[in-house]
Amino acid sequence: MTTILSGAPGAPAYPRAVDLDALKLRFDILIGELSAQPFSAGALSNALAGGVNEAAAILRAIPIQEGRLLERGIGIIAGLNPDLVVLTQNLRLPVTKTALELVEKNDPKHFRSLTLDADTGGRKTYTPDLILVNKTTKLAHVIDVKRSLGLYELSRINDLKSRMLAAALVVPDLLYREHHRLVAEEVRVVILNAENQRSDIDGGVWPLSNLDHLVEVSGAGKALGMLRERFHARINENWTLARHAFSPGRQPDRRGSIADIADAEGNAVLGAREEPVTEAHQIADRGQIRVGFARSPKAGIG
Repeated sequence: MTTILSGAPGAPAYPRAVDLDALKLRFDILIGELSAQPFSAGALSNALAGGVNEAAAILRAIPIQEGRLLERGIGIIAGLNPDLVVLTQNLRLPVTKTALELVEKNDPKHFRSLTLDADTGGRKTYTPDLILVNKTTKLAHVIDVKRSLGLYELSRINDLKSRMLAAALVVPDLLYREHHRLVAEEVRVVILNAENQRSDIDGGVWPLSNLDHLVEVSGAGKALGMLRERFHARINENWTLARHAFSPGRQPDRRGSIADIADAEGNAVLGAREEPVTEAHQIADRGQIRVGFARSPKAGIG
């Protein structure tokens, strides 16, 4: 395995590192799967011929597929660390009024040693994109992957963080009950922002470059950035072919890529994954379970 310098400033030297050449084939297969039908040259050409509504539908689909690409890419990279369990299914977490009040009205030191029963009900739920559990350290990370936070108000980001912290209180019980008796003694939440802007490391908003810290694999952030770039390149290649097919002889327009246009057409709404569940709730004391924002190694353990 080739050692790649981490993309995260000040990152420690992890014992495992990404081999970019070895990942390229797996990445290309993933890109092909997520781009073949919705963004093939034929599909894009048909959308252009179909008018504004069909073209807009294609553009709105790009952020959705890119989100899936990032989630699955993180799963592939995290799989390079045998200590990690990567969970992407059955992750709907209740967010109760009690949990939200604990998070919003108290310092983390006052609720981080509590955990809620996973059967606890509430009017809202939160479904993370992934949960990573380190079997050796018993540390779980609840991860929400965003393509970009640039257009979102700070209040909406803070609301998302509060719901994530409230939902994290049920994670130890959920892991033990529904995921083969996995044990988590500490749960940390993190919003992973693919655009690398509006970062707040201490407040749980991390750029892609800090993925190295989450999966403890050097070069992880750099690899995920490469995956994203190759996905954009594939769509842009198909976009050029589609435009030439739709308008023979026309020279390529260099003013903007289809991914740039998609950013302007529609970003996913934060926190849209809320669903009704039952009303009852209770707090169960399970010992010193710790809940808080993700921490980089430089932040220490607090």
